[in-house]
Amino acid sequence: MEKVEQATTQKKKFKLFGYTIWRILAYFIIYSVLGYIIETIFGIITKGTWESRQSFLYGPFCGIYGLGAVIMILSLQYFNQNNNRLFWGGFLVGSIIEYVVSWIGEILLNVKWWDYSNMPLNLNGRICVFFSIFWGLLAIYLMSYINPRVDRLINWIKSKISINKLKVITLGVTIFLFIDCVLTGYALKFFIIRKVHDNNIQIVNKDQLDIAYNEIYSNEKLVDFIEKFWNDRKMIRTFPNLKIKDKDGNLIYFADYVGDIQPYYYKFNFNLRRNKDEIFNE
Repeated sequence: MEKVEQATTQKKKFKLFGYTIWRILAYFIIYSVLGYIIETIFGIITKGTWESRQSFLYGPFCGIYGLGAVIMILSLQYFNQNNNRLFWGGFLVGSIIEYVVSWIGEILLNVKWWDYSNMPLNLNGRICVFFSIFWGLLAIYLMSYINPRVDRLINWIKSKISINKLKVITLGVTIFLFIDCVLTGYALKFFIIRKVHDNNIQIVNKDQLDIAYNEIYSNEKLVDFIEKFWNDRKMIRTFPNLKIKDKDGNLIYFADYVGDIQPYYYKFNFNLRRNKDEIFNE
């Protein structure tokens, strides 16, 4: 009788590609945080600055990693027979994700998150073979090493917290991320319209943005809200690498139009030791 009840309970659980919705949401949250950490460390190593690498206005989340990890984990089930199939599956799936996210950013928000136009074998500057190869290698590492450990982490948390509490926490964070995403969309829209108008940046649809500017910034209450919560300092500190393409195809960085606002939290002086050595040897 107990076995029948357990089987009935298991049948009631809705699964997507073999995963419950709760585990998929947990994946998105965990990998978004991991992505934020990875991107932050990458920025420190490559640029010598501790700057924001988050996707949303609030919280340490890099959503492209969370979304990419979820899609790859679900879709790579069909390629998980061996590393060769995993590589080509990751190469294909990762490239599609990267292209679609880049396209959405340009079409909906008029922003260019990244540009590979100067790299060989690129497609519209949105994807290139070099990073597609990276996606393929990442797929092998993700499915063979990273995700099994994330699964163990989730299972360990489940052993420490009741499943109901864990679901409440997961749902709460997911709702927060959804609201955060919507607010980020509006904040980016207001910021981009403002900077394009104020600095007369010549983009393809500038006339439409000028009309939108007059509609938005004629509302005093909305302007007060924007200046308080989504001002230039907040936006450029959160999205230091935000850029747009003008009608001539040139990339325009918004950080160049915010005066003396530093687009980072802290700048590391990695040349300090070298400079001391040079002085000592003189």
